[in-house]
Amino acid sequence: MGDAHGVGIVGLGNISRQYLDALAGHPEIRIVAVADLSEERAAAVAAETGAEAVPAAELVRHPAVQTVLNLTIPAAHAEIAHAAIEAGRAVYGEKPLAVSVDEGRGIVDAGARSGVAVGSAPDTVLGTGVQTARRAVDDGLIGRPVAASATMITAGHERWHPNPDFYYQPGGGPMLDMGPYYVSALVTLLGPVVAVSGAASRLRSERVIGSGPRAGETIPVDVDTHVTGILEHANGAISTIVTSFDGTTTTASPIEVHGTDGTLLVPDPNRFDGDVVLHRPGAEPETLAVSGGYDGAGRGVGLVDFVRTAPGVEPRAGGAMALHVLDIMTGILRAAEQGGRIELTTTTARPDAVPFTAREDWHS
Repeated sequence: MGDAHGVGIVGLGNISRQYLDALAGHPEIRIVAVADLSEERAAAVAAETGAEAVPAAELVRHPAVQTVLNLTIPAAHAEIAHAAIEAGRAVYGEKPLAVSVDEGRGIVDAGARSGVAVGSAPDTVLGTGVQTARRAVDDGLIGRPVAASATMITAGHERWHPNPDFYYQPGGGPMLDMGPYYVSALVTLLGPVVAVSGAASRLRSERVIGSGPRAGETIPVDVDTHVTGILEHANGAISTIVTSFDGTTTTASPIEVHGTDGTLLVPDPNRFDGDVVLHRPGAEPETLAVSGGYDGAGRGVGLVDFVRTAPGVEPRAGGAMALHVLDIMTGILRAAEQGGRIELTTTTARPDAVPFTAREDWHS
């Protein structure tokens, strides 16, 4: 594959650990620079990885950085992305792409004008769980897809996250925080969406941090915390989605896809793997053999796929997909606020399916 691709990481919070672990020792990726608001944290990661610890403004211009991995909070995604693009660097960011469609479109358009690639998490849809389900849909195992449901209900991240403030600020909430996993999976399985409707509620104006040094501290809630949406896909299928920080748990399958000849139970799209179970009339449930996706993947496999994508080709976890997912999610929130049905202003092609790829073929 030639020389390793130079990556600079901006933002070294909780999620960065998963990226660092997944990318450690990867022959195609070299972390050359890191930046964080905490100089101590940046210094520790630099010592671990052999990278330089530099301010973010310097990182995006670092001569060895080819791609900026943007792991900042959602409110900072656009600022860092634009700085990277202006410096001629590709940018791959955590989800969501931005906090609004206008911001997201600005990032994608800036990348296109500058001729640099834009990508975004989630990359969980590239794992064996969703990709095996994708293969089953494409092979016609459930006939014509007619509907899908996605369900995510939890008590809220303040229970475990030591600094959960941003989950309850614009760019957060259950739809923009957890929705990207589910909506990206629905688009991967059923294709783009043309219109949405929705309803939402906010039961509490404050939350209490449950762990860490700030345990017991009260934080404000500035977003809806229970959101239900209806997605009208271009192929005629209709999906429903529920995302909530106001419940406790659910026994519903994370995703179900219903077709004229059968139903697929799809594993948690916040994970990379899991069983895909096929139900067909008159037959026993069948756990499908793994038939697609990156095996043994972790957060960061999307960056590897992004780096491997040929220039001028839209990455699987690319800006077009991320912008369309953002349009779907913010459209549901707008529909919930305004009432009625919202026609979307973006679309995307279904990303290419990922053939089954053993870990040694994508990481070694």
